[in-house]
Amino acid sequence: MPTKRSERIGELILEYVSQLLIRQINDPRIGGVTLTGAEVSRNLRHARIYFSILAEKEPKGEVLTGLRSATGFIRSKIARELGLRFVPEIEFVYDNTQEKAQRIEQLLRQVKDDK
Repeated sequence: MPTKRSERIGELILEYVSQLLIRQINDPRIGGVTLTGAEVSRNLRHARIYFSILAEKEPKGEVLTGLRSATGFIRSKIARELGLRFVPEIEFVYDNTQEKAQRIEQLLRQVKDDK
């Protein structure tokens, strides 16, 4: 269970990485990425940043490769700007919540149409 401190650090990292993606990272593979959340471990050594893709055409693997290639740059910027004692290892994870919601909506429509 995350602590209040790890939640605050997660929110701070999420906001900062979002700004980095918009302003400083010019990789065309990550153009349509939206960061949806962040989880930081209790010891603040590991962070998972969840993302979704706006354009369904973008292949998830290619976007993930682009984000992973920017991880070193992101960690160095976090170290310089946020003043954390430990800069967490960053892992990007695809958030498929939107896809699940669309699938549930589709199933509900089918049930409604069948009646």
